[in-house]
Parts: sequence; C-alpha cells; structure tokens
Amino acid sequence: MAGKVVILSAPSGSGKTTLAKLIVNSIDCDYIVINASDENNVDTVRNKVRQFASTIGFKDMKVIVLDECDYITPNAQAALRNLMETFSKHCRFILTCNFVERIIDPIQSRCQSFQIIPPDRKQVAQHLANILTNENVQYDVKDIATIVNSGYPDIRRVINGAQRQVVNSKLTIDENTIVQNDYKNQVLDILKTQDKKNSFKNIRQLLADSKVTDFSDLFRLMFDTIDEWGQGHIAECILILSKYQQSDAIVVDKEINIMAMFVELIGSIK
Repeated sequence: MAGKVVILSAPSGSGKTTLAKLIVNSIDCDYIVINASDENNVDTVRNKVRQFASTIGFKDMKVIVLDECDYITPNAQAALRNLMETFSKHCRFILTCNFVERIIDPIQSRCQSFQIIPPDRKQVAQHLANILTNENVQYDVKDIATIVNSGYPDIRRVINGAQRQVVNSKLTIDENTIVQNDYKNQVLDILKTQDKKNSFKNIRQLLADSKVTDFSDLFRLMFDTIDEWGQGHIAECILILSKYQQSDAIVVDKEINIMAMFVELIGSIK
C-alpha cells in the first residue's frame, strides 16, 4: 500500500495543509479534507471516511486528506488503517501531522513519509515583506524582524501577527502584543537549555516582565512543542502540563500556579 498513503510532517504553521491542498488540486480527483484535530474519534473515521471512500465519485481517483492526523486517537487510527486496506484500490490518503511519532506503526509502515523543512527566518521575513508590499502596506525592516522573531517557526502565526499590527496601511508595532507573543518562545528556549540552576529564576523574571495573565496559549504551545524541550521525559511532562492546565481554570493566582508547574517540569527534565 506504500505510495497510496502519504504523510506530510512539519511544525505547526509550516504549510502542510496548504501543500496537501495544492497536491489534490493539481490532479484530477475527488477529494475531501477532514480536520482531524476537531474530528478525531472512531465515529468520524468510520462514518466520514467510509462514506466518502465507498460512494461512487465523478473522477477515477479519490483522495482523503486527514489534516493534523496526529490528534486522532489510537483506536481511531487502528480503524483508519483497516479502511486504508479496504479502499486502497481506488482511494489515496494524505495525512498531515506535527509529530509523526504519534502515528501508530501499522500506518507508518504503509506510508511514504515526507518531512517538510520550514524556511529560515530570513526567508520568512522576505515572504512577509512581499505580502506587505503587494498589499500596499508601509513597513520598517526592523518591525518585520520583530514580528518574525515573535512567531517563528510558525509562519501562519507570523503572518497573522503582522495583519493585527497593520493600522491605516502601515505596519505599526504594538509592543505589548509583541512581548506577549515573544515570551512564549523565550520560555521554550529556557526549557531547552541545560542551565537548571537559573532556569526557574529566568522564567519567573520573564513572566513578570511580560505582564501576561492568561496562560492558555502557553499551555498549548508547550504541548505542541514538547518533543523539542521534553528531553526524554515526554510522558511525565504531559501529565504535569495536564494537571496545571486543569488547575489554571480555578485557581485565584494563575502566576503562582504556572510557576509551580515550572518547578515540577524543570525538576523532571534537567
């Protein structure tokens, strides 16, 4: 079945979904795109995928794009594998994911896997400059660098961040917004270092300087990038994240809660 199933893996915002759509639009086929991060249970796989794969189409080929398929539950992935076998004669599958290791081995062994390498910061900056020029938006090169650094390597986040900073056809940096975006990436950089002695102090100072009171985006980013900073303790780190994300909704002081989480995390990964 290799060649009939393709996995496209890359960090969030790198263009996996766009590439998948370009592929299906460049060939003569019927296709469906399913957002697996929202529809990730067994029923979705059995119903939506089976219904599309089993009905008669207008073209000779059918393609099912499962976007963010690493969010599909293991049971649903097992059901998906069976459907791939059943409809392999006339149906192709494109799976996109942030972390290919979350895809069960029976699926990976039947796929051609491609890792998409995100463009570097300079290329992203040039791309953003081209967009702003085409939209007749005035900008300063330093402001573009600031926005790229606050969102990289998530290209989607960089572009959306720039869009929010455009006022009266001019890119105008809101320092408070940039600081709030940038602090999350700085937290990750600190967790990746081997300096256990200063990690807690640096994160505490960073949070104080950022003046952030809502940490929901930080929880999500830390989970999405856990392979980068978990340092071989991914399962333990996920349990810690889950515990403090739940308590974040009910505690009186969210900053104390988040710092308690970092005490546990730093003790686990260093």
